[in-house]
Amino acid sequence: MNYSSTNVVQNTFIIRYQQMFTYLFLIVLAFLFFNMSNETWLIIKASVADAYIQVTTFVAGTLLFFYTLEKYFKIDLKKSLNNKPKLEILLSSFLGSLPGCGGAIIVLTQYSRGKISFGSVVATLTATMGDAAFLLIAKEPVVGLLIMCIGFSVGFVSGVLVNFIHHKNFLKMNGCDLIKLNSKPSKYKTSENLDLIWMVLIIPGVFIGVLSAFQIDLNLFFSNKLISEPITFFGFIAGSLCFIMWVIPMISGFKYNPSKSDETIIRRTVSDTNFITGWVILAFLAYELTVHLSNFDLGSIFRSYFIFIPFLAILIGFLPGCGPQILVTTLYLNGIIPLSAQIGNAISNDGDALFPAIALHPKAAVIATIYSAVPALIVSYCYFFIFEF
Repeated sequence: MNYSSTNVVQNTFIIRYQQMFTYLFLIVLAFLFFNMSNETWLIIKASVADAYIQVTTFVAGTLLFFYTLEKYFKIDLKKSLNNKPKLEILLSSFLGSLPGCGGAIIVLTQYSRGKISFGSVVATLTATMGDAAFLLIAKEPVVGLLIMCIGFSVGFVSGVLVNFIHHKNFLKMNGCDLIKLNSKPSKYKTSENLDLIWMVLIIPGVFIGVLSAFQIDLNLFFSNKLISEPITFFGFIAGSLCFIMWVIPMISGFKYNPSKSDETIIRRTVSDTNFITGWVILAFLAYELTVHLSNFDLGSIFRSYFIFIPFLAILIGFLPGCGPQILVTTLYLNGIIPLSAQIGNAISNDGDALFPAIALHPKAAVIATIYSAVPALIVSYCYFFIFEF
């Protein structure tokens, strides 16, 4: 496969995918701006502030912790994967179960070089929950860790079964290096000044987020005649900055790439946090504005078709990228869909790792996605009928 042609296909596909959602959101936002009531504006302001205070602050802290460990402990997961062929499925499941898409992309890198089997690809894509894991861990850490363990276990079993059913060279790749597809630097230059402002805001933001998690309303302590809800105002300004820093490159025609280990810890934290925050804001606004403008009771609608909700969540998991999966997680956190649906989506979704998989080997990507759907259906509906039905 030609590197340059594959790279063009991948870039075009991702850019169009992201731009479609970006322009659609901006059109809706423009419509609301010219037709919104004061109540609608308050909902938008509160949604952006909640996304920042309740999610962004914890995601930033989690990413900062992970990236610091990675840099200063010099963990070379790629080398470990290559040096332990008998444990490749176990390691692939572990890498996939880590929050974010980085671990799964490492596995796909080794698969593209012909170093590991197709079973390892199925294992990591089944185990990964993508960036939605950060949101779930930030809001419900016990549930987040539980689903990570479920993903790891199901991914490992799936990978072993796939290699048992097929020969070890089934759909094995040779010679195409995924790193070369993703190594071309973006022409979009980030602003160090914006990164600095971002970090200045996140420091008090983490403090506010922790206190808010303990149900302490700081607006009561800092309210004044000029700004009645200063904490909400702070969250709206900081959340808007995250959203703008995420959306402008996409409007300009540049695709989002997960941060690379050779970038600074701050740049990686800012970039990946903004990506997650952007989708969380979209999810919060989609939910709140739908309820407000249409008067739909989403909870009642989903309860009427309760038995089909896990299946629908699994189908959403087939969509590439982490954005749709963050929306599913948001619905779960708001009590709209059951935990079984969240489990099914976590197992079936492949996050951003599906983009390079499609570009490199479409057949392998489709088959791996189908294989991940089988355990997703089994596990989610077992949980559904045992604990929720």
